[in-house]
Amino acid sequence: MALQLVYSTFPSVASAEAAGRRLVAARLAACANILPAMISIYEWQGSIERADEVVLLLKTTSAQVGALMAALDDTHPYDVPAILQIPVEQSPEAFAAWVEAQTSAPPASSVG
Repeated sequence: MALQLVYSTFPSVASAEAAGRRLVAARLAACANILPAMISIYEWQGSIERADEVVLLLKTTSAQVGALMAALDDTHPYDVPAILQIPVEQSPEAFAAWVEAQTSAPPASSVG
């Protein structure tokens, strides 16, 4: 089974966490990792910019990666978000099976 990582940057831990929770709850990602305290340097509209950002890494399958990327793009706070698909060449079989199970099961029903 083919696993994928999806990489994206966010303006804050809170916005990355909200996106990660939403995508895991929708079963589009098995897991979301948030790496805080990144500095980005880039050119935007003719100026060199510096921004404090966080990285969101999402673990998913090849079957779900398109839907995950579309859902992420639909609600991302940036006008032009970095949303990158990174193929995973190898992983332990048990981990790959867990990711597959988490992303192919229907969403958990809400309580109350």
